Amino acid sequence: MIKTKGIVLREMRYKDTSKILTIFTREYGKVSVMARGAYRPKSQIIANTQPFSYNEYQFHRGRSFLYLNQADIIDSFYSIREKMERVIYGQYILELMDKSMELEMENMKIFDLFLKGLQVLSSLECKFLEFIVAYELKFISFLGYRPNIDSCVLCKNQLTGDIKFSIQEGGVICKDCGFADPYKVNINIEILKDMRDLLFIPLERIEKLDISRNNINSIHSLVVDYILYNIDRKKFNSLSHIKILE
Repeated sequence: MIKTKGIVLREMRYKDTSKILTIFTREYGKVSVMARGAYRPKSQIIANTQPFSYNEYQFHRGRSFLYLNQADIIDSFYSIREKMERVIYGQYILELMDKSMELEMENMKIFDLFLKGLQVLSSLECKFLEFIVAYELKFISFLGYRPNIDSCVLCKNQLTGDIKFSIQEGGVICKDCGFADPYKVNINIEILKDMRDLLFIPLERIEKLDISRNNINSIHSLVVDYILYNIDRKKFNSLSHIKILE
């Protein structure tokens, strides 16, 4: 018997009445769970098996899956569903977790960030893009790929004037080292400062940030490409909804 807290990332129908859930748990990482009877009209686990739902679970291990024995809801994050922006950005957070994390690889720091992100998002009223970029930067850092934005990643010199960001090298490079990556991206001191602010600000204080629309769009595009490169993925499907929204 396994007892743990977890958040539902996605659900998939199995036969007529059951679901296969992907749940990110605090102690066991991402797991696949069979929830028998979850689609029955009078099922007592309907709320516990929906995306965003945060529960205390009891599982037992079968041959191919974990099987759900019991689920006690901690937070349904229902308020995320009350505002379109929260739903769209929330779906992206779920996809980011699902595509970045390997099965049964525990990472408590990322779980705590994930939970904090949903808690902040559930009451957020504005600056959604700033919120998601700050979350992305913290997430990829906790995953072990924190971008070097303090000095040139190659020669360690301080940064002035012409600055580039190298996804391949993992951070900013100065004008003297620009030859190292033909696919580098041009940035400036202001964007670099905004990236530092986004990386270090607590998520619950995100509404206090003042970043220009051009800068936040540029940083978001850059950070998404950086994440995709490091997790070896082609794209995030839910980003198309964010682009339409923005």
